[in-house]
Amino acid sequence: MANSAGTLQCPNHSCQEPNHQSDKFCYRCGTPLIKRYLWAMGSGIDPYKLGDAIADRYLLVGERILLDTTPAVSPDTPEEVPPEFLPYLKLSPHRLHIPQVYGRLKVTEKRRNSEIWLLEDVPIRGSEAGEDEGKLFSELTSIWQNTSAVRQLNWLWQWANLWQPLLDQGVASSLMETSFLRVEGSLLRLLELKIDRKTPPTLQQLGQLWLTLIDGTSPEIKRYFQEICTQLTQKQITTSDQLVTILDRGLSDCARSQKRTYKIVTATDSGPSRDHNEDACYPPSGELIISETDTNTLAIVCDGIGGHPGGEIASPLAINTLYQRLETLSESLEKWHPESINIELEEATCAANDAISDQNDRENRSDRQRMGTTLVMAKTFSHEMYITHVGDSRVYWVTKQGCHQVTQDDDLASREVRLGYSLYRNALQHRASGSLVQALGISSSATLHPTVQRFVIDESCIFLLCSDGLSDYDRVDQYWQKEIIPILEGGTDLPTAAARLIDIANTQNGHDNATVALVYCEVTPYPESGQTELSPPQLELIPPILANPAKTAISKMPQIATERNNNRPWWLLFVMVLFFGLGGVIAAIRFGGIDLVARLIGRGDLASINTSPDNVSDPEITRSQPESIPETSPSAPEITPTSVSGLDVPKLIELKELIKSHSKDISLVKEPGKLLKVGLVPRGSILQVIGSKKHQEQEWALLRVCSIGNENVEVERPIPREKLVKKGDVGWVKAADVLVEPNFQSTTEQISECSGK
Repeated sequence: MANSAGTLQCPNHSCQEPNHQSDKFCYRCGTPLIKRYLWAMGSGIDPYKLGDAIADRYLLVGERILLDTTPAVSPDTPEEVPPEFLPYLKLSPHRLHIPQVYGRLKVTEKRRNSEIWLLEDVPIRGSEAGEDEGKLFSELTSIWQNTSAVRQLNWLWQWANLWQPLLDQGVASSLMETSFLRVEGSLLRLLELKIDRKTPPTLQQLGQLWLTLIDGTSPEIKRYFQEICTQLTQKQITTSDQLVTILDRGLSDCARSQKRTYKIVTATDSGPSRDHNEDACYPPSGELIISETDTNTLAIVCDGIGGHPGGEIASPLAINTLYQRLETLSESLEKWHPESINIELEEATCAANDAISDQNDRENRSDRQRMGTTLVMAKTFSHEMYITHVGDSRVYWVTKQGCHQVTQDDDLASREVRLGYSLYRNALQHRASGSLVQALGISSSATLHPTVQRFVIDESCIFLLCSDGLSDYDRVDQYWQKEIIPILEGGTDLPTAAARLIDIANTQNGHDNATVALVYCEVTPYPESGQTELSPPQLELIPPILANPAKTAISKMPQIATERNNNRPWWLLFVMVLFFGLGGVIAAIRFGGIDLVARLIGRGDLASINTSPDNVSDPEITRSQPESIPETSPSAPEITPTSVSGLDVPKLIELKELIKSHSKDISLVKEPGKLLKVGLVPRGSILQVIGSKKHQEQEWALLRVCSIGNENVEVERPIPREKLVKKGDVGWVKAADVLVEPNFQSTTEQISECSGK
């Protein structure tokens, strides 16, 4: 929606020439022009009319829709963030679906002392939309009818996946406002967030809302969806995890109606200012892979850290390790199951981390001498794309509707946002904003938190993996439409596009090595084959506590009854639990620091390493912490804790600390002797010992999480909330490493909480 009343400033900081809004490129330097549309919140926007220019910068182009005409200039980003906007910050890892706070606009004209808060990444059509540019994407309910079955299930699946994160932040009501739910192709996006004013919505209410969609549901899934709604309204489905599992099964069956062809190409270059290349990629640079199965659909980009000869060793070492672990993943897993795939990807990442870390130890590298690497990896399986990420290399998801960054950098600026300390564009102003908080190889896998995301692929799209040699200075945002969309339209091929992106990195940035991987997922429907209607789902009535914690186990929540393991003696443990009752303990844990890997943007060497992420050398980044509350009063008698070894099952304990771990964290792991974590346990959590066994002559205790502690762990430590344990999680801990309070006495309330009564 061009408007002749204003101009659009060139985003190139060395140019910033004003251009006409209908132009696509700066007339002076040729840089693609960015049209950043924003959503205005607050009554301060009410007096303005279409076409008004606000504060000589923002042009009102639609109802509450503003165009930033000077995108190269930082917006007003106050230090103090109002409480109602904190959920946006803490939900920043979900920015693919949830808008983020761009800044504040203070206006004195037409309405005195009014404020307008601006959201970016809002479901507003960009310049690729033609006449619809600057307009909101359609509401889900308005286009639900006559949409394919797999697309409808995909939207529901995303809806269900957002439920628990939004519920945790007190904004689940947003998912009950149909006017907030917008769809951009296959992607479900929220217009804004709504605070849960009284009691939060329930899954039963969600089921009632979903019932209104039944009439327009595709015939292939109508009975299936009807049964899901019934189970929700009758409270048979009690958790969002359970709901996601049911939708996963339906998607897996329904997606067989589509054919998927994958094409992968990579390219890497040392760049004009470096004499060696510390980046690495798989497949090898310039090699094109085409596959109609997901057997060889693996793409990896690593950006080495540590300088010559560190980073150029670490990045290929990571890729070799990952390739060896994942080469036969598709064949080794008997069938598709998200939990098993997630575990395999996390364990492969930990193996790559340890391979580099072990070599650092063998070569006696310490502090800044330790080599490491970032990682972004794409692996397809069945109808899904799995993205694994550590560091500040990025993955972008490009469709004909738009381009979205799907990874969140593991740097200090993103950490500030995730903890609710600062708006992102304000955090970027700090000198150390680009310093990394984690990378592969710097320390043990016990402190590594790789992120694994999965996406349902039901339309042709491209995933761009790249090092910061390309992504710095918003180059992908500027050039995706010109360089990547032609692939989807058949106007260019992958090798040509990859070469062009490397050229852009070298000419427009040029300060670092540059590496890209393009993964083209081409989706076409199979010829009409009379697809059968999905059978209604049935719930398997097995308590969550009995979920097998092994790495090949099914999801932790109750499952749909299709494959009961008759060899699992679940009934015996169930009877024992009913007989003895459930109980819990308060875990008094102070989180320790993970190793901090700091690397400034544009540099390939380590800037600093610190054992506490809140003890950052840059005073502008460090935030003052609230005073800690003593865990016991000064007059309380000292109690000598004892080991958890030899405790009976079931047993109620109060965890105090680990005595043999290098970290102060108490982490539950999926298997004894494995580094892959179920999650970190915040202090104040209620736990129960439900089992024990020996592994390599050491006793391990199986614990169940009954409730989560109320300490604000996000203030203490930069760990995303999704890395913490959840109620119902089950995991192992080495018994000899844990100290417990010998005089701990459980209360009736704790027992009730643990039994779910």
